[in-house]
Amino acid sequence: MHVQDWLETVPAVSIYALVGLVIGLESLGIPLPGEIVLVSAALLSSQHEGINPVILGACASLGAIVGDSIGYAIGRKGGRPLLAWLGAKFPRHFSEGHVATAERSFQKWGMWAVFFGRFIALLRIFAGPLAGVLRMPYWKFLIANVLGGIIWAGGTTAVIYYVGVVAESWLKRFSWLGLVAAVVIGLASMLIVRRKAKKAATENGAAEPEPVPAAE
Repeated sequence: MHVQDWLETVPAVSIYALVGLVIGLESLGIPLPGEIVLVSAALLSSQHEGINPVILGACASLGAIVGDSIGYAIGRKGGRPLLAWLGAKFPRHFSEGHVATAERSFQKWGMWAVFFGRFIALLRIFAGPLAGVLRMPYWKFLIANVLGGIIWAGGTTAVIYYVGVVAESWLKRFSWLGLVAAVVIGLASMLIVRRKAKKAATENGAAEPEPVPAAE
C-alpha cells in the first residue's frame, strides 16, 4: 500500500497527537525528526479534508512550546552534569563541540538563540535544556519559546499546506518529494552546525595549557 494511502486511513486525532508528541519530545532534548513529521502531516492535510491544518499547526506549536519548557526545567535542575550525561547517551548530538557551539550562540544572542534555534535542526534539541543550564531568566526564555514555536510550527504548516493545495496533482505523483526536501534542509543545517562544533572542539583543545613537568 502506498504510504500516502496508508496515512489517509489514520484518524485525524491520531495525526494531531503524533505531531504534537514527536515535536514535544524533540524540543525536550530527545533527537527525533520533528520537522519531517510536521512536513509530512502538513502535506497530508492539503490532500485530506479530515485533517484541519489550523488544528495541526496549533498542536505542533503547543508541542514545541511545552517540550521546550520541560527541557528548560530539566536543564535548570540538572545543570552541567545533565549535559555530560546526554553527551554519553547521545554522543552524535551532545558532543562537547556541539555543546560549545550552542553555548557560544546563547552567550552571544541570548533569548534570540532560543527563537532562531527553533529553525535549526540540531539547535532545536539544545534550546530548552541549555537555556535552563545557563539559567536564562524564564520570562525571556518563555517569550522566545512561544514566539519561535508558533512561527516555526504554524509557518511550516501553512507553507507546506498551501504548496500542497496549489500543486496537489503534482505532489500526489511524488508524495515523498516534500519529505526529501525536509531531510535535505535538515541535513544541511546539521552539517553546518557540526562543522562549527568541530572547529569549536579544536579551538578548545588548542586553548588548554600543556601540563608542566614536575621538577626532579
